[in-house]
Amino acid sequence: MTFLSNRINNLSESQTIKMAKMGRELSAKGIDIINLSFGEPDFFTPDVVKQAAKKAIDENYSYYTPVSGYPDLRKAIAEKLKRENDLDYSFEQIVVSTGAKQSLANAVMCLVNPGEEVIVPTPYWVSYSEMIKLAEGETVFIDASVENNFKISAKQLEAAITPKTKLFMFSSPCNPTGSVYSHEELANLVAVFEKHPNIYIISDEIYEHINFVNKHASIASFPSIKDRVIIINGFSKSYAMTGWRIGYMAANKEIASACDKLQGQITSGTSSIAQMAALKAYQSGLETVLQMKEEFKKRRDTVYNLLKEIPNIKVNLPDGAFYFFPEVKNYFGKSYNNETIHNAEDLCLYLLNNAHVSTVTGEAFGNPDCIRLSYAASEKVLVEAVSRIKNALEKLS
Repeated sequence: MTFLSNRINNLSESQTIKMAKMGRELSAKGIDIINLSFGEPDFFTPDVVKQAAKKAIDENYSYYTPVSGYPDLRKAIAEKLKRENDLDYSFEQIVVSTGAKQSLANAVMCLVNPGEEVIVPTPYWVSYSEMIKLAEGETVFIDASVENNFKISAKQLEAAITPKTKLFMFSSPCNPTGSVYSHEELANLVAVFEKHPNIYIISDEIYEHINFVNKHASIASFPSIKDRVIIINGFSKSYAMTGWRIGYMAANKEIASACDKLQGQITSGTSSIAQMAALKAYQSGLETVLQMKEEFKKRRDTVYNLLKEIPNIKVNLPDGAFYFFPEVKNYFGKSYNNETIHNAEDLCLYLLNNAHVSTVTGEAFGNPDCIRLSYAASEKVLVEAVSRIKNALEKLS
């Protein structure tokens, strides 16, 4: 397709969306597919949030919204950051977007010049590298292994920095590994950033409330670097509002203003109805959020115990989010019915076609030896899914 731009031809398709699409195609043929490829809570949006959206429609919230979001919502976000995270932001430092993904893209596009380097620990969320590619930046990966719970060290960070480094980009709790950086671990990274005052940090905290170990620690809580941190968050995971498409960033005023400028030329303001629903979500407290977290924790423990029973895979216990990222390379080179597994993508296709379970190749997240499983499904479904995976893997020899 030579008539298309190099920009789009060089862009990779999202593997999570690709696998979910393949699963839906098989489901349409009447095959019972269990989808563990999407990072989407299986809970419904809380009723109080839905009622707020209906009320907004009845009250004619049907006009264009400010590019950065309604002031009331931005103030509520700033109050949330103070109340829950002890972080001081004014509402002018908040930009509301159509999902945390747009907030991430806004930040990358506003910070990265062609040829500048962005450090990304692997495994990473699939879209990070593609956003950097769109900004014509260069991605520098730091590999983290299952033995270290997929977290990098300060020594690794220091070694990756060059005069061209502009940005560091990470998530905690992490998609796809569920890893959570403690306050002490973040402090070690901050000590490195303090020596390099020209590096900015994007901290993707969308899974903030799905944390099973400690109170959420934000790298923005360190005063020495706070002005260089761009917090990304949203409502999709904590409040089961994936389809509402609403997220936000908190950053210094110059960056927030730049992102407002960019967004004004691409989407303008986020849906008025979604904003009013989000406002009610933050006004309604954390009761439903904590209920969902406890359910996710039970599911995590169930799936972990089942995965440990499968031979030839290596799995750690995630501290947050709702994913497992098992190492499966011991199955590479094995075959069944003349189908040979050469890599993680082959294994995902094998599991889709033979176990009827949809997963995602770890290569999409920067680790080709792993696959990602989401446990955002009911416990009954998860038990069945892991049983199918185990049975399918047993057939490989």
